Amino acid sequence: CGQWLISCKVLPPNHRVTWDTAQVFDLAQTLRDGVLLCQLLNNLRSHSINLKEINLRPQMSQFLCLKNIRTFLSACCEIFGMKKSELFEAFDLFDVRDFGKVIETLSKLSRTPIALGTGIRPFPTEESIDDEDIYKGLPDLIDETGVEEDEELYDCVYGEDEGGEVYEDLMKDEAAQQPKCPENDIRSCCLAEIKQTEEKYTETLESIEKFFMVPLKRFLSASEFDTVFINIPDLVKIHRNLTQDINDSIVNKNDQNLYQIFINYKERLVIYGQYCSQVEIAISCLDNISKTKEDVKLKLEECSKRANNGKFTLRDLLVVPMQRVLKYHLLLQELVKHTTDPMEKANLKLALDAMKDLAQYVNEVKRDNETLREIRQFQLSIENLNHSLLQYGRPQGDGEIRITTLDKRARQDRHIFLFDLAVIVCKRRGDNYEMKEIIDLQKYKITNNPTTDKENKKWSYGFYLIHIQGENGLEVYCKTKDLKKKWLEQFQMAL
Repeated sequence: CGQWLISCKVLPPNHRVTWDTAQVFDLAQTLRDGVLLCQLLNNLRSHSINLKEINLRPQMSQFLCLKNIRTFLSACCEIFGMKKSELFEAFDLFDVRDFGKVIETLSKLSRTPIALGTGIRPFPTEESIDDEDIYKGLPDLIDETGVEEDEELYDCVYGEDEGGEVYEDLMKDEAAQQPKCPENDIRSCCLAEIKQTEEKYTETLESIEKFFMVPLKRFLSASEFDTVFINIPDLVKIHRNLTQDINDSIVNKNDQNLYQIFINYKERLVIYGQYCSQVEIAISCLDNISKTKEDVKLKLEECSKRANNGKFTLRDLLVVPMQRVLKYHLLLQELVKHTTDPMEKANLKLALDAMKDLAQYVNEVKRDNETLREIRQFQLSIENLNHSLLQYGRPQGDGEIRITTLDKRARQDRHIFLFDLAVIVCKRRGDNYEMKEIIDLQKYKITNNPTTDKENKKWSYGFYLIHIQGENGLEVYCKTKDLKKKWLEQFQMAL
C-alpha cells in the first residue's frame, strides 16, 4: 500500500513507511487526518476534490479530520464509482478501529478504472491469518501519539500554495527566451528576473482582462462577474505602472531608485488582501457556474484557447496573483544578497522589509479566511445553535471528552469545540452535533487534577473548570495522558 501511495505521488519516495523499521502504525498515523487521501484522489484524477473544501492543517480538530475523511469517501463513490460496501467508515481510520478495512478500500480504489488508467500498478489486499495481529493494538498506539504534524510531508504533496506550478510555467515562458546570465554577474541576473517576471505577470493580468473579463461580461450576472473577477482591473492598473517604473529604473537609472519604487508601492499593493481573501469564493463560484451553465463552460474553454492555446484555464490564472504578491520579498532577498555597495544594500533592505510586511499581511488575511471557513463548517454541523460562533473568537481545537459537574453527576460523553472565549459542549448525532451548553470561559479558571491520572486506564486523566464566583464547576476527563496535556495547553491559551 505504501509503495502504491508513493507511485501515486502522495508520499515522497523516502517516507518512513519505506524504512526497514516501518510499522503499519506509521501508515495509519500518516493517513489519519484525511488530507493525503483527498490529495490521492486528485492525483488519480485532477479536480476530483476541490482542495479548498478540505482542511490542510486539522491536527487539533477531530471534526476537521473526520470531515476530510468523509469528503474522500464521498468522492470514492461519486467520482470513482465505488460501492458503499467497499468503503471503510470514517472512525475506522480516525480511531484506527479497523485499519484492515482502510487498506482493503485503498486496494479496491487502486483497481478502479480511473486508477488503472494512470498506468500505476494496483496493489493486492494481503489476506493472511496474521493480518488481524498486525492491526491489533493500533487504536491504543494512536491514542498515545495523536495526529502528527509532518510539515515536510504536506509541503512535498501540496507545495503549500495552490497554483505554484502555473505561476512558474508562466514565468518560465518568458525566461526561456532570455540568454543565460554570466556567472560572474549574478546581481544583473536578479535585476533581469525582477524586470522580466513583472512584465510577464502584467501580461497575464491583461490577458485575464482582455480574453476572459470582456467576452464573459454578457454571459454572467453582475453579481457573478464581480465575484469571479474581484479587483482584477485595479491590479492591472497598478502593475502596468509598476512595470513601467521598474523598467525605467533598471534600464535608464542603473536601478538607483528601485528600492524606493517598492517602498512607494507597498500601500497600493495592500489591495491584495482583498484579492486573497476572496479568491477562494471566486474559484468556487466559477466551478459552480461551469457545472450548471453549459454555455458559460463552452465560452470559458473558447476563452482559454484564445488566451493561451488552452494551456491555462481561468481557474488556473485566478490563483497567480496570490503567488506573485508572495514573490517580491524573495526576489529582493536575492538582490540584497548579491549587492556589495553598502548604501545600495541598506536601501534595498528597506524595500525588502516593506515587501516582507506585505507578504506577512497577505498570509494573515489568508489564515483569517481559513479560520472563518472552519467556523462556518462548525456552525453548519451544530444543531440547536441559534447564534453565530464568530463572537467566540478563534477556534483552538475540538474533540471527544467526558464531562461531569463537581456535584458528581454521572460522566457524559461529549464533543467540545473550544474557542478563545467559550466552549461549545455538544452530543454527537451521526455526522452532526447537538449543542448541549455553552461555557463562558471568562467566568472560569482551569486547575489540574493530578489525582485522576491513573496510568494505562483510559478516560482517567482529568482537570477542573472552576467557576470564579463559586457556582458549580465542571470536571473534564480525557482519553489519554497526552490528550490531557494537549487540552490543558489549548484551554490555557484560551483562558
